[in-house]
Amino acid sequence: MDIANPMLKLRKRRRLQWSVAAAVLAVAALVLLVLRLGPALPVADRGSLWIDVVQQGDMLREVRATGTLVPREIRWLAAATPATVERILVWPGAQVQPDTVLMKLSDPTVQDSLRNAQAQVAAAEADVAAKRAELESQLLDQRSALAQAESDYASAKVKADIDEKANQMHLIPQLEYEQGRIALKQLQQRVAIERQRVAAFAANMKAQTAAVQAALQQQRSNLQLRQRQADALEVKAGIAGVLQEVAVQEGAQVAAGANLARVARPDVLIARLQVPEVQAKDVALGMPVSVDTHNGLVDGKVERIDPAVRNGSVQVDVALSGKLPPGARPDLSVDGRIRIAELHDVLSVGRPALAKADGDLSLFRLDPGGDTATRVSVRIGAASVDRVQVVRGLKAGDKVILSDASQWDSYERIRLK
Repeated sequence: MDIANPMLKLRKRRRLQWSVAAAVLAVAALVLLVLRLGPALPVADRGSLWIDVVQQGDMLREVRATGTLVPREIRWLAAATPATVERILVWPGAQVQPDTVLMKLSDPTVQDSLRNAQAQVAAAEADVAAKRAELESQLLDQRSALAQAESDYASAKVKADIDEKANQMHLIPQLEYEQGRIALKQLQQRVAIERQRVAAFAANMKAQTAAVQAALQQQRSNLQLRQRQADALEVKAGIAGVLQEVAVQEGAQVAAGANLARVARPDVLIARLQVPEVQAKDVALGMPVSVDTHNGLVDGKVERIDPAVRNGSVQVDVALSGKLPPGARPDLSVDGRIRIAELHDVLSVGRPALAKADGDLSLFRLDPGGDTATRVSVRIGAASVDRVQVVRGLKAGDKVILSDASQWDSYERIRLK
């Protein structure tokens, strides 16, 4: 017969109580540990991140802009008068010389105006010849009258000299002598008047001749204008180069001043860059530029800055000093780097995403082990195309993540794998 042992039941109850208490303590400790650890660190793939090292040294401050190669010398050929395009003789891509006829235009009114101008010039020339003949005839009449007066005066002078000697010898009456002297003075005055008439008529002759000559010159100028308009019906290149564009078609009606064709010299090119307006304020004339044609680099200098902003950018022309690589041609897309300044002995790092000059941002700096990264606040100074100056927050040798880290904005640390 079994005898109940109360001590055994008590020990089992106590053992159960201790087990439950130990389990509760273990759970509490585990919960406390989890609370202390906080949320799990996000994991980033190291291979997909852009990681750079902070460097101490010189840094180039540059502005990057895209653009195209354009000819330095471009000539648009325009219609001088309203006309019809009769025939196009040369098409884009052809080499042309200054006297190469590109197309022929027609305008009947231009030919009529030319013939009228030629007739008006001929009539004006006839008027000049007739006026010159008339004036020369009148001048001869004036000179003839002067010659007659001089002849009469010379005869009267001889007679007066003889009468003076006869009067001294009392051979002629005193009255006759005085009358001869009066006649001599009158003839002398007549000679002076005739000379004045000849001089005045000569001056008047020049004025009348100048008037008809001016009318003739006006008609000749009109003829030159009509001749140029007629010559312009044969559209010539004007410069040696390449025909780049023909803006009309055969049979088209064009207005005066309408563009017909474009000719350019492809051997002298410049780079025309579109600089963002926020960066254009730092660009100045003469700054060195490196132009990437995607087939080589060419050096140049800023030679012109457009004073106006168009579509958020400022046009900057760069004169190229180096030899262009093969394949360089007008309208070729290029990238330019304009050197603004060179900073010496500064901390710099690759340009992070969304970085702005003289601004603050936060970056993840790799911890010494390299398996985790901690967020730090960084002050940015000057900014260039691909690098920025570090004012504070980092030191030389620090490794930072430059990729866009907006997905981890709520975390102070991340884990790398």
